[in-house]
Amino acid sequence: MKTLHRWLAAFSLPLLATAAQAHTGDHSRLHGFVEGALHPLTGPDHLAAMLAVGLWSAMALKQPLRAPLAFALSLLAGAGLSMATGWQMPAMEAAITVSLAVLGLLVALRLAMPPAAGAATAAILAFSHGAAHGLELQGAAALAGVVLSTVALHGAGLAMGWKLRHAPVLARALLGASVAALAVARLGGVA
Repeated sequence: MKTLHRWLAAFSLPLLATAAQAHTGDHSRLHGFVEGALHPLTGPDHLAAMLAVGLWSAMALKQPLRAPLAFALSLLAGAGLSMATGWQMPAMEAAITVSLAVLGLLVALRLAMPPAAGAATAAILAFSHGAAHGLELQGAAALAGVVLSTVALHGAGLAMGWKLRHAPVLARALLGASVAALAVARLGGVA
């Protein structure tokens, strides 16, 4: 139970942030690898989404590496498109908010699905996150940093998910609810 409390405390940290740093509009600061790698860690929305993908994959999917891989590749595609063309995805912030709500539900319900469906779900949810990152990145090094950080967060989520596979239903529900709460906070302009 002590371990469960640690995981819950660690996963709830993003909820303590009062403002997301992921979309400040300051595009000039993300030139290098380190800035790119730190970028997903500075906004509770991206941090929670990437951890949730790993959590859900480990707890609910029979092939748990497929969804995080699909998420990372779709994030890369969205970021690459935005970086290369300056394209801003319509309703991008709304899509990020919806992705948090969906990921929260996937974790809370431990929703299982076939491997291809899990990968497709993750890819769809990731594209808006990638498009947002792409607008704030300048250069391949920054993009590489974002992708590496994303993969590391997926790995952390997978590790947490493996530990929580047999945790009480309430613990999983609280984790999912904390991710979904960020969606509500974004709607209210808090995160």
